[in-house]
Amino acid sequence: MIEKKTMRDCFIDGLYGRMQKDKNIFFLCADFGSPKLDQIREKIGDRFINVGIAEQNLINVATGLAIEGFTVYVYAIAPFLVMRPYEQIRINLALHAQLKKVNVNLIGVGAGLSYDVSGPTHHCLEDITIMRALPHLEVFSPSDWVLAEKFIDYSMQVAKPKYLRFDGKPLPNIYEDASVINIEHGFHELKKGSRVCFVSTGIMTHKALEAAETLKKENIDVGVIDLFLLKQGNMDVLYEALKKYDALITLEEAFINKGGMDSFILFLLNKRSSKIKLRNMGFEASYIFDIGSRDYLYKLNNLDEASIIKNVKDLLLS
Repeated sequence: MIEKKTMRDCFIDGLYGRMQKDKNIFFLCADFGSPKLDQIREKIGDRFINVGIAEQNLINVATGLAIEGFTVYVYAIAPFLVMRPYEQIRINLALHAQLKKVNVNLIGVGAGLSYDVSGPTHHCLEDITIMRALPHLEVFSPSDWVLAEKFIDYSMQVAKPKYLRFDGKPLPNIYEDASVINIEHGFHELKKGSRVCFVSTGIMTHKALEAAETLKKENIDVGVIDLFLLKQGNMDVLYEALKKYDALITLEEAFINKGGMDSFILFLLNKRSSKIKLRNMGFEASYIFDIGSRDYLYKLNNLDEASIIKNVKDLLLS
């Protein structure tokens, strides 16, 4: 059954259940709320800390708790969580994680163009690039709330810093059964195709599935791989899924040609001297001052369904 929910509410609700049983978990926020967060603040207030609009201090407090052995979840608006305290994330988390276990989970809400009409100050198109650049820090980019909720146990068990890149809007579920998802693999093949495959992350997996469905009506069978761990995962298993295709199209709501998901896939192909063609789709290195819905901004930046389908047909003719 398709049901729209936000990633953050499903994740926080699931985490609340774990916090009731495990007193080793702390939740910190930067004056950023959620209906599901109220229950943590009211019922487990001794392990809930609101540091206020002070993201740099948010990372400092989280690091101190993690060094003492606690599992920490940090919650804020994505662009402010990853860019305002970037130095603290680098030194306190990435650097420390090379020497000891530091389980801090950065929950960034508002990935990509989630805050579409708020303009470039609230857009978050740089996050995949800058967070992938940090050693010892995982980047998790789920496509729906089922996958986001599935990640809770993994986030508790893997004691290293992680950035959880959550979309800000309610989205329909892609996965009916969470048991089919192998988090350690870092991806899931949603649809098998013949010659061309979409490799997508986050909300763009929804767009990939829609484009694949449209192409199917023209008897063009395109595969869809949902990539959700953008640094780790089982590279051998991923390559086995990719190598049967002649061409790949990466889709990400982020800057391209800047070390993002497209670079992750290109590195994988180059390391294996693969002949698979790669075409990347996302946003060029330019901020978006136009105001409008996501679909409007996609069309302006050649990331709409028509542009995606055109790229598939171009590849099939090349």
